[in-house]
Amino acid sequence: MYLSLVEFECYADTTISQAEKAINQVLDCWRYNGQIIGREFPVVLKEATFATRVVCPEADSLLERYQSSQVKRAKLALSDVGLLSPKVKSLGRDINSDDSDQCESSSWLVLYTNYLQSCSPVRCGDHFTPVPLYHLPAIANGDQKQLIKWQEDWSACDQLQMNGSILEYSALQEMSNITSRLYQRGSDLCKRLEYLTKVPSYLYLYRVGGESLATEKARCCPKCNQVWLLQETEHEIFDFKCDTCRLVSNISWDFKR
Repeated sequence: MYLSLVEFECYADTTISQAEKAINQVLDCWRYNGQIIGREFPVVLKEATFATRVVCPEADSLLERYQSSQVKRAKLALSDVGLLSPKVKSLGRDINSDDSDQCESSSWLVLYTNYLQSCSPVRCGDHFTPVPLYHLPAIANGDQKQLIKWQEDWSACDQLQMNGSILEYSALQEMSNITSRLYQRGSDLCKRLEYLTKVPSYLYLYRVGGESLATEKARCCPKCNQVWLLQETEHEIFDFKCDTCRLVSNISWDFKR
């Protein structure tokens, strides 16, 4: 991913509160379109110019050709509070983040995240690299907000179960049980993604616990009860894959070698 400097220059009198609201609206719309990554974007004011630094999936993520209708409206609203359209300068590659997927066409996609990652939750199934969300058809209402919100909820559950201090069991059930609301939302998003892209789209089902490595390998798909064990682990994570139910999972992390 890449770090970019974004500047909003004043061309008329305005107030900090008006400018703040308009700038944050642009940032929110960029985020829900997948053009910038993260949740916090500190904005500074210096000599009539507001500036912030953002992480983008690609060096050209903020080009107009990728913007959603919401981004267009938010940018137009800047002039109402005396701000020019944002100026963007790419500062270079962020060496601490994932590289975005460069596939022209993936053979399959997977909806996957964890509490440590802030990249796109949609990954190329062939290379397991995050796919910039603005390269995908909008899931609903012109942007990718539903995918981002699912990712936030999944990451929050993952953080709770990793911390192991409060709500650990409830969080684990949300990530690993096909009756949970989090699973159902993810499944619906995958179905929508597959419908729009015409690319098979899978949901990752987290697995921990179990009795032994042998019983883990003998597990069947929890939805159709068919054999889904892979001959070889994919991307060092997926030991199971059901092409019928569009699910991938792992042998319990308690027994992974």
